[in-house]
Amino acid sequence: MLALLAAAFVGYALLLWQGPWWLDGDRLRRRDLQPADGVVITGFRTTLVALGAGAVAGAGLFYTDRTLRHTRDRDREQARIARDGQVTAHYVEAIKLLASERAVERLGGIYALERIMRDSARDHLTVVEVLAAFIRDQVPVEPGTESVPPEPMDKSVQAALTVLGRRPPLEEPFRIDLRRTDLRGADLQDARLERVRLAGARLEGANLINAHLEKAWLRETQLGGVWLDHAHLEGAYLRGADLRGASLKETHLKGARLFNTDLSTAVGLTSDQAGEAVLDAETKLPPAIEGTLRATP
Repeated sequence: MLALLAAAFVGYALLLWQGPWWLDGDRLRRRDLQPADGVVITGFRTTLVALGAGAVAGAGLFYTDRTLRHTRDRDREQARIARDGQVTAHYVEAIKLLASERAVERLGGIYALERIMRDSARDHLTVVEVLAAFIRDQVPVEPGTESVPPEPMDKSVQAALTVLGRRPPLEEPFRIDLRRTDLRGADLQDARLERVRLAGARLEGANLINAHLEKAWLRETQLGGVWLDHAHLEGAYLRGADLRGASLKETHLKGARLFNTDLSTAVGLTSDQAGEAVLDAETKLPPAIEGTLRATP
């Protein structure tokens, strides 16, 4: 770069010195210059000086622009690093609150994680997995509790479910894992839980009105008395699920696989809805539609 600049400077100086004669040497004298010669030489050199000044100004503007761009990029990078540091600090504090024995502190941790998830798309997947792990840890299905009345749901667990159900709509390469969790009586109305894994979970009496459970994994899930009105179960897998007493008014069942599923006392199920699902011979339908719809293997 220095050599190019030096060559350009030398070439410019030579052009100022000898340029008029290089371009118009046939009509310009080299000795005993006349006024007409001076006019031509002065005009050429003036033009060349103006062009050189313009080139220097353009180079200065270009250099200034590059410097400003570099400064902006550096400032953005420093701001990103500072923001990441703040997010990490908030994340650590939220995890500490999540592990607290006090319900109000756990709630604070959950909503702090939601704020992180919304502010930082990079941390979305981590927060989702942390909240799912928290729910699995707090309310696992305990053996021998089939006939035990459900206790009121812990507020922090309900809050974690609510946050998962309203998380930002980003692509997730995994299924939310809520297998074998005791979610009886949970309020999941309008929740977005597509592709969720709820195998072996207990959801008796839960509110799933208008919930999105497309392609959910509901094998052997206890759904007795659950409210599924207007819910979306397209493509869901419900082998061995118990839906006795469930409300299925206008539930979307297109492509849902109802294998060995008990729908014998489901409320609001129509033959049109059942006809959109994939049924097998072991599936139990309400008597009102059992005779009009033949199960297909």
